[in-house]
Amino acid sequence: MEEQSNRPIDILVTIDQNYIKPLEVMLYSLRLNNLQAKLRVWVIYDKIETTMLKSLENFATKIEIKIEALAMNADFDFPDSLLNLHDYPQEMYFRLLSGKILPKNLHRIIYLDPDILVINSIEPLWQLDLQNKMFAAAVHEGLTDIMSSINNLRLGTNNGYFNSGIMLMDLDQMRQKVNLKDITDAINEHHETLILPDQDILNYLYGDHIMKIPETHWNYDARAYHIYFTRSTGEINLEWIMKNTAILHFCGKPKPWQKENHSKFKTLYLNYQQMASKLIE
Repeated sequence: MEEQSNRPIDILVTIDQNYIKPLEVMLYSLRLNNLQAKLRVWVIYDKIETTMLKSLENFATKIEIKIEALAMNADFDFPDSLLNLHDYPQEMYFRLLSGKILPKNLHRIIYLDPDILVINSIEPLWQLDLQNKMFAAAVHEGLTDIMSSINNLRLGTNNGYFNSGIMLMDLDQMRQKVNLKDITDAINEHHETLILPDQDILNYLYGDHIMKIPETHWNYDARAYHIYFTRSTGEINLEWIMKNTAILHFCGKPKPWQKENHSKFKTLYLNYQQMASKLIE
C-alpha cells in the first residue's frame, strides 16, 4: 500500500511549441486543485526549441510537477496522407501511439489536451476501474445526441462519438492493439470522410474498447453551458460545476486566451492565466 501511495499520477500531453503557454496554465490549474498529489507529466513532442522546453521545465519545478520530455521516436514514419490531412499536426497522433513511446514500466496514464482547466481533483479518474477497456473517455451529447448518430453513420460505428481530449489509457493494452499501420490504413481508406482525424480514428478503430465516463465531470465542453443547464433542468449551474466538474475543456475555436472568445468561463481561464504568468515572472 505504501508503494502504491508513493506512485505519481502520470499525465500525458502531446504538443508543439505553440501550445507551451496554454500548457503552463493547464499545469498550474492541475497543481492548484490537486495540492496533495504527486504529479508527473510526460511531454511527447516533435519540434520544440530547447529554450522553450527548459522554460516549461523550470515553471513545472516551481509548482512541484515533474516533467519528462520525450522527443518523438524517429522510427515512426508518418505517411504524407496522414500529415497532410486537413493540415492537422502529427502531434495529435502521438497520444494514440504513446504506448510504443512511453517506458514499459508505465501501465496507465491520463491524456490531457492543453486547452483545459483542471478545477477539481483528478484522483477519481486516475483510480477508475477500466473493466478491461483500453480507454475511458466522454461523449459530448448535446440536447438530443444527434451528432453521435451522424458520426456513427459517417464512420460506420455504433458507439457514442468519444472526445479524445481527455482519456484514461491502459498502456499495456495499447502496446498490443494500437499500431501505426492500422491508423494509416484507416486514413487512406476514409480520407474524404474524416473531419477530426485522430478523434475519428479513435472512434473508428477503437470505439468498442472505450468506457464512457460522464462528460459533465471529466470533459465539460466550455462552449455548452446553456445545453448542460437546459438538459439538467437547471441542476448543472455554475455552483454545481465548481463543486463537481473536474475538467473544463475549451473545445474548438477561438480559445479562451484569444480576444474573440466569449465563453462563460473565459474570465475563470484568464484568472488562472494571470496567476501562472505572475509565477513565471
